[in-house]
Amino acid sequence: MRKVAITHVAQSSGAESRESLMDFTYKVNKEILDKAGLKREEVGCIIAGSADIFHSGLSCANAYDWDGIGAFMKEGSRAEESVFSFIYGCMRIMSGRYDTVLVTAIVKGSENPDNDPITCFYGDPFYLRPLGINESSVAAMQMRQYMNRYGVTEEQCAKVAVKNLGNALFNPYAHVKKRVGLEDVMRSRRLYDPLKEMECAPKSDGVVAVLIASEEKAKELTATPAWLKGYGCSMDYFNPGDRDLLNGQLKAAAARAYKMAGIRNPEKNIDVAEICEPYAFQELIWCEQLGFCNEGQGGELIDSGITEMDGSLPVNPSGGVLATNPYPARGLYRVAEAALQIKGQAGEHQVGKKVKTALAHSTHGFGGQCHSVVILSA
Repeated sequence: MRKVAITHVAQSSGAESRESLMDFTYKVNKEILDKAGLKREEVGCIIAGSADIFHSGLSCANAYDWDGIGAFMKEGSRAEESVFSFIYGCMRIMSGRYDTVLVTAIVKGSENPDNDPITCFYGDPFYLRPLGINESSVAAMQMRQYMNRYGVTEEQCAKVAVKNLGNALFNPYAHVKKRVGLEDVMRSRRLYDPLKEMECAPKSDGVVAVLIASEEKAKELTATPAWLKGYGCSMDYFNPGDRDLLNGQLKAAAARAYKMAGIRNPEKNIDVAEICEPYAFQELIWCEQLGFCNEGQGGELIDSGITEMDGSLPVNPSGGVLATNPYPARGLYRVAEAALQIKGQAGEHQVGKKVKTALAHSTHGFGGQCHSVVILSA
């Protein structure tokens, strides 16, 4: 099986764009090809990561992105979840059929309905949807259960928002950038008790592209490849009532990725992590399930400062999803940011130590129904 590396990354700001979806998408894909010194015709395959549930204000939105990503009359495919699209592209290189694949994930969140009405459509139309269930209401139940089971406090959950929004100040592509204190978060409006407004991710625009290549081609294209070392994914039962919201499938996804990458002690072996945390408290749960601390100790982890930018295991130096949430694309943003840390190209939000191994995580579905974990190395 051939080795695969990320050679180049390009991304848009998460702020609202006045451009058309086609122009918005085209600019980022043109940028990444220019960085690599390639023409569209020289890329072997193109993969789109988008969604078809009213994202970008369109039904079957992923059918409208094809020209903008340069895939017209080229071999290509689409995937609903952006990390799935990344892995699909990697497998096409591993198969030996292609030497380069361009993977792009897109959404015009500014042209969507709000996220909660969209995620209500994830519920089945007979039992869940008539109740008005959505991603945020399930997250609120998950947060309450987390605090009750382990004694984690609202203040500890709010500290994640303080940390990540502070990190976003140094990321030129972040959507929400502001210095906030713990009291600011605690006083923000309660949306679904105990979830507060500043603990919930925004609705963002976003295009992110990664160019991946075989070992031989990667060494031609860049001096700083970020190699794919491990991957795992796992999906839980559809109905939130059929599962334990605090013991989902992230452990299984992480175990597969760690085994492939040869990681035995993730807290020590991983230098930086980009975690998908649409809600502040979820960063604490995901850190536990990724093995960064013991079960129920996520609150102690954030208190310790370990996950700060200058900590021993920085989590979300980009600002994470709390700062930028282009919904279908947010997983590939995590992969791109992890690659930039490996390559030493993250700019002002580059962590202070040499990054040899980075983790990227993506999740979708009520309460973290589906999880993906990607391990990259220098």
